[in-house]
Amino acid sequence: MNPSCLLSAAFFSALGSSFLYGYNLSVVNSPALYIKAFYNKTWLDRYGEPVGTETVTLLWSITVSIFAIGGLLGALSVSLIVKILGRKGTLLLNNIFALIASLLLTLGEKAKSFEMLIIGRLIIGVDSGIALSALPMYLGEISPKHIRGSIGQFNSILICLGVFTGQVLGLPELLGQVSRWNYLFSFLAFPAILQLCVLPFLPESPRYLLMERRDEAGAERAFQKFLGKKDVSQELEEVHAEARAQENLRTASVLQLLKNPAVRWQLITIVVTMACYQLCGLNAIWYYTNGILQEAGFATNIIPYITLSTGFIETLAAIISGLMIERIGRKPLLIFGFSAMAVFFSLLTVFLNFQNSMSWMPYLSYVCILAVIASFCSGPGGIPFILTGELFEQSYRPAAFMIAGIVNWLSNFAVGLLFPFLQETLQSFAFLVFVVICIMGTIYLYVVLPETKNKTFLDISQSFAKINKIPAPSPSHEIELSGLISCSGFDYFRIKPAVS
Repeated sequence: MNPSCLLSAAFFSALGSSFLYGYNLSVVNSPALYIKAFYNKTWLDRYGEPVGTETVTLLWSITVSIFAIGGLLGALSVSLIVKILGRKGTLLLNNIFALIASLLLTLGEKAKSFEMLIIGRLIIGVDSGIALSALPMYLGEISPKHIRGSIGQFNSILICLGVFTGQVLGLPELLGQVSRWNYLFSFLAFPAILQLCVLPFLPESPRYLLMERRDEAGAERAFQKFLGKKDVSQELEEVHAEARAQENLRTASVLQLLKNPAVRWQLITIVVTMACYQLCGLNAIWYYTNGILQEAGFATNIIPYITLSTGFIETLAAIISGLMIERIGRKPLLIFGFSAMAVFFSLLTVFLNFQNSMSWMPYLSYVCILAVIASFCSGPGGIPFILTGELFEQSYRPAAFMIAGIVNWLSNFAVGLLFPFLQETLQSFAFLVFVVICIMGTIYLYVVLPETKNKTFLDISQSFAKINKIPAPSPSHEIELSGLISCSGFDYFRIKPAVS
């Protein structure tokens, strides 16, 4: 058995997709002062007078927040694109957005146009919006059920690696200088070009080929490459069984998904999980990190090196989660992650309120920040994307990812918009809002979410039959499907727990 094709597909598809999303989350932090100075100089050259402080703040806010608007536009378009081009085709097309954005962001300074930077951020947002829907769909459909969670975690791991890479390249010794900051955006082209060079030689999703393109020969070849064996008749039969169990093999629209009572609680679960993913407070934690380090007495010039620890912890926790997800399961990791975040946010609130009373208190605050990040990446940071692919059968999956993407990006935008006001009103008690969200998410997942580990997509769909109040499959139908699934050749594709 040779999983190299599967691992290559997972890595290179994530490199040109989720890695770029993570990179763009952190890349604008280190050159922020230089970009604002560029805005000021450009304004002065154009209009002969310095730009007002409020105008610079507005331009910078637009530059940062328009990334989420682009992400929403990408999420809205992904259902149509994957229907026409397929999963792999969508990922390949998406690289065009990354390359255009890289050019605009890199050349904006030389062209003396801050509009190019803003448009570039919008376009790279579109790239991320498409990537965060198409990539988990592709990873979920190419993976055998025994390692579907581990392969799906490539999405989360590469997001974290992208954040860490943005932090490293933004150091003053590298590209975080007044004369080099625009080259931080040139780097966007590198993962996109790598993906364009490799992904065309890797297979399309066999489920997409068989169930939507009716290309049985193509699906067979794809399974053979991914599984490393010639006889894949049992895998093909498993997909056929899933196809026979669906009432409507045509790709469903968002409206059809919203109207169908058979998938109501799957949809509610994805909306709740994806909203908690953004509203749990991780994005807000970055507002406090530098301030806490300054309070702890660290010199301003070494703070960028210390904050590298956050990116490192993110990546390490995501890798450990990828290694453990098939042992522990999705549900326990999600519940642990959100509940641990609630605990550490509570402790952080306490420590922040005693920040000035004891000299060592800021160090405890920083430990809490690292613990919140590790808790997030242990489950909530990647599993919501895996679940979106697992809770829906083939015909509903594109529409489900579209809705999940809309919730994701609207929630992201809401945090960026509202947290500064929360911070101003509640001060350090603002984190208690996130404690409530994490606790509510934990309770919902404990009560509603079934474990999806080591189950076929059909098994998972059937596990919601009772809560959706729809008739369960007849015993004869269950026996037939059980026989097909239990003899599936996916069973032999089991790998050692230490390998992801």
